[in-house]
Amino acid sequence: MSSEPKHTPVVERHGRERLPVREHLPAWGGGVPVLDVVVPVYNEEADLESCVRRLHAHLARTFPYGQGGFRITVADNASSDRTPEIAARLAGELAEVRVHRLDQKGRGRALRAVWAGSDAPVLAYMDVDLSTDLNALLPLVAPLISGHSDLAIGSRLSRGSRVVRGTKREFISRTYNLILRGSLAARFSDAQCGFKAIRRDVAERLLPMVEDTGWFFDTELLVLAERAGLRIHEVPVDWVDDPDSTVHIARTAADDLKGVWRVGRALAVGALSLDRLARPFGDDPRDRQLEGVPRGLARQLVGFCVVGVLSTLFYLLLYSLSRLGLGAQLANAAALFVSALANTAANRRLTFGVRGRDRAVRHQAQGLVVFAIGLVLTSGSLAALDAAVGDPSHGTELTVLIAANLAATVLRFLLFRIWVFPDRRTTGEHEHEHELEYENHDHSQRPHESGAAR
Repeated sequence: MSSEPKHTPVVERHGRERLPVREHLPAWGGGVPVLDVVVPVYNEEADLESCVRRLHAHLARTFPYGQGGFRITVADNASSDRTPEIAARLAGELAEVRVHRLDQKGRGRALRAVWAGSDAPVLAYMDVDLSTDLNALLPLVAPLISGHSDLAIGSRLSRGSRVVRGTKREFISRTYNLILRGSLAARFSDAQCGFKAIRRDVAERLLPMVEDTGWFFDTELLVLAERAGLRIHEVPVDWVDDPDSTVHIARTAADDLKGVWRVGRALAVGALSLDRLARPFGDDPRDRQLEGVPRGLARQLVGFCVVGVLSTLFYLLLYSLSRLGLGAQLANAAALFVSALANTAANRRLTFGVRGRDRAVRHQAQGLVVFAIGLVLTSGSLAALDAAVGDPSHGTELTVLIAANLAATVLRFLLFRIWVFPDRRTTGEHEHEHELEYENHDHSQRPHESGAAR
């Protein structure tokens, strides 16, 4: 009997497949292990055997799914010492241990290869030095088994963590996480701790989107998951630094910064199709139809106001810089046009949550129509001011323009919300009901089909 929950994948329009609602894995064992723990290694002949035996003993004693409920996979990254020999011997002695040999180095490459081929519904990995206390392993995977979360990470920077390491590594770790927060708006606390887990159905969607094959792999995985609206559970850990670690800090840091730049640029230009991952399980309470509660209105108002303030400042700066060379009317038109493009792009992504390049040109064209309305209001205000005063001061012009922009802002938000970025779930309600009827019919016809057949 399979250890995975029985469910049928839901098919969206246009043939795209949406992941089912997260469910608690069955409480009984079966032929397929519930958990597959990967230990990536490269020339670790000194530590491999003690690590695997200690991990195996811990899981055999504490993992609640019993014998056969877990697997330990040694992912050998082209080791040139006795690591392959030791791994093979362990696999021969311990039924729950297997070996996956790669001919190229790279922690990310190893995780991708093993996770992509694993049949366990929960996938995890940990560093071979076992710097993280194994008592955190069950709290790490429990939220994934229960269906509460999509990914889980051990955090050395949480308030409840207890960490012993040198000042240099502490400084590097905290600096790196500050960079992630500042450049990629990451909200998870610790990207580099070698103690993570993910549900297999989530990994199937995320792994093809992750490019890195080295140490930046799991950071990229976390950033994409967070941007896609997936839930990341954090576990405070006890962690003791390994002074004999073979990680090259300077080279790893340089590679990580390159990865941050690459991912940040891809997110900025909408090159990642994260819309196909956004809330894929259909169990987000924000998706529920609640009578009398406008969906997302408060959040959209806050986002629109922030973008509006920034774009107004940007507009005024452009106007002030071009006023002397172009004159008031041309300077206003040019500044408003440039700021309108930036405003539409920012509202598209930050306020209304539209990702990817789909309909981007159409949205900008509609934004230019909104821009034309703003141009009429502001240009008309300038013309009226000039007719009334004759030669107004620069400060007076700015005051009138601010007032005109405030009036145009209210209209701009309404047009954005109703016309440019309408809520498709509301406008397509009838189609959605038809899809639900199809899905319910499909479920009744195939009650025993497993989600593993995706």
